[in-house]
Amino acid sequence: MTDYTVISKVRNKTEVNYLVNKLGKKGKTCYNFCDTPAIKDGQELTPEEQMEMFENTKDFYNDKYFQKLFKQDLDGLRDANKVIVLLPAGNSVHIEAGIAYGLGKELILIGEVEKPETLYLIFDKRYKNIEEFLNTVK
Repeated sequence: MTDYTVISKVRNKTEVNYLVNKLGKKGKTCYNFCDTPAIKDGQELTPEEQMEMFENTKDFYNDKYFQKLFKQDLDGLRDANKVIVLLPAGNSVHIEAGIAYGLGKELILIGEVEKPETLYLIFDKRYKNIEEFLNTVK
């Protein structure tokens, strides 16, 4: 089990890595989806370049690499005590938040919601920014 899994947009990789690093310095363990590139052999590409290639994949349902990412991310949700959604976040992150809610995970939201949605009430705790959240971590 890990203390946290952090989910967000790949394009938000810098902030995700910052948060995971800060949690690590506080002795917390995290699953970080950004540790694996969004596309095969994409380690040297920027998050934007990775996502452009990812979004242009024609047969993503049958892509073995995407299937591997799917399993890793689901395992990251299952194996975490708490799940952090770091905004901004896209459709996949919102699906993962729903899965985490269904698994009974404590859900933490960091960032400002762009527009009100009743389903944001699934979050147990909400913080305006990373620093506000980190100030609560012991």
